Order: sequence, then structure tokens, then C-alpha cells
Amino acid sequence: MRLALTAALSAILTFGPAGSMGARQQNFDSVQMRVQPVQGTVYLLAGAGGNITLQIGKDGVLLVDTAFAPLAEKIMAEIRKLSRGPIRYIINTHVHPDHVGGNGALARLIPQSPQQPLKIIGHENVLNRLSVPVPGNPPLEGGLPTDEYFTPTKDLHFNGEAVIIYHEPKAHTDGDSVVLFRGSDVVSAGDVFTPDGYPFIDLERGGSIQGEIAALNHILQLTVPAKTQEGGTYVIPGHGRVCDEADVVEYRDMVVIIRDRIQDLVRKGMTLQQVKAVRPTRDYDTRYVSSSSFVTADGFVEAIYKGLTQK
Repeated sequence: MRLALTAALSAILTFGPAGSMGARQQNFDSVQMRVQPVQGTVYLLAGAGGNITLQIGKDGVLLVDTAFAPLAEKIMAEIRKLSRGPIRYIINTHVHPDHVGGNGALARLIPQSPQQPLKIIGHENVLNRLSVPVPGNPPLEGGLPTDEYFTPTKDLHFNGEAVIIYHEPKAHTDGDSVVLFRGSDVVSAGDVFTPDGYPFIDLERGGSIQGEIAALNHILQLTVPAKTQEGGTYVIPGHGRVCDEADVVEYRDMVVIIRDRIQDLVRKGMTLQQVKAVRPTRDYDTRYVSSSSFVTADGFVEAIYKGLTQK
């Protein structure tokens, strides 16, 4: 459901889950960062690249994702409008440069002390992949995770509430994290959930359609709707508007329906090109594909097909 709370921001949020916006949005000087209160201690900070979740309170500032490095000073300026407290945590939801690119640049802007060190948290697969340069992607200049985890969850208590980080195995990538702010009743979902475009299943970085569906189902386990299914737990996606449980249900159902259609065609022995010719996404394309979409209908079909047929 499109909430009135988020309609004003929907037009300014950009989409590019694999860091492709680095090529499309060269002039970072013209990017305007916008802050939107979400609920409790949590805010959405958006401009170019991935959404940034802010949690702000008496203990300081926590960020989920950092967008692109050239935006670091603008990001810091918006944070300082909300809080003069120390920036204590950065949580990376996954490895793509439009979500982790600002790690090092922001770290250099943050005063460091042994008493209040900045911790960058990410799943161990994020650290492992960031430690190996990828051809075509700019190298990450500093800002590698310093507090990686390998367990199903990691938690901390900050600004008066529990913050629980869940690993979502082999979903959008193999290092996805979803963050629950338990007191504020907000979930930061990263690129597991992008309500205005088909999900990017990054097969090269361990993503899978089955893991994507499992991650969306887990987000639904974490969310509780309020009256008439509106509001309640809010969900901040990797790109796009703030959502609630009903939005995630609609998105999950779309992904499952398309997966099932392709699975049926695979069982009939169709090749990838034959499946594409059938256009199993055609009734959803007007909703989830536009001229600026990173994930095309054919690209989504191909990722599902390869995921279902690879040995």
C-alpha cells in the first residue's frame, strides 16, 4: 500500500542495486539528500544510491548503509542537523558499492577515540568479497567491516532499544543482512526488498531466487500491521519508499508467482530463450519495469531460470 507518510519522497529516490547508479549519476554535486522521520528513533536518508537508515538517540548515531563515497559530506551534514552525538555504528546490508561505497569516506569524517570507536558491522561474506577487488567496480578505500559476524544473528543495544541483525542466506547476495529496530518497530531490509522494481538476484555473488523468497518471508515474520493492515511495523527498502507489511506481502507474492510460472516451464523442458518468449512476467512489467529500472523483465526471468536449473 502506498502510504501518505511516504508519498512525498517516492519521486526523488533512485534505483540501482548493483551500484549501477555510479555510472548513471556522475554529477553527485547536484544530488540533494532528504531526511524523513520513519518511526521511533529511526529516519530514512535518501538521495542517490541505496537508502540509508539512521537511528538517533542519547547514545549517538547508527547508520545502515552509506551510499556512495562522494556523498559523504552531504550525508554527514544531514546527520548533524539531527544529532551532534558520536557516530558509533555502520551496518552494511550487503556488498554492492551503492550501499558500502561511503564507508571509508564517512569514517574519515568521524572523530575516532579508543573510548568511542566506530564499528562497521557486516556479514563475513561482505568482508570476504570487499577484500577482493572486482573488475569494473571502484576499490573500496578503507571502510572494510571491522566487526563481521558469521552466525544467523547479531544483536546490540543502542539508543534505548534492541537492534537485531539477521543474516539472510543466498538471497539478493550471500551476505545480506536485515536489521530490526525492535523498540521503534522498523525493519531496514536492504536490497532484499525494492518495492518499485524486480529484485536483483546477484548470482555471481551468491544470490538465489529461493533465498530471496525465504528472506521476504522472514521480513513478514518480523512485521506486524496496525489497523486495517496499514502502518504498524515500517520497512525501509534498499531503494524506494517506506513501506509496511502489506507492501512486502504484495511483493513477495509477485516473486513467488513468477518463480512458480518459470518452474512450471522448466519442468516442461523449455530453454531459457523459450521461457523468455513466453513472457512470464508480462502482467507485472508495467508495475515493476520502467525506463530507469536496473533489473529488466528478461534479466529477472534469466536469474530465476538459471537459479532453478543450475546444478
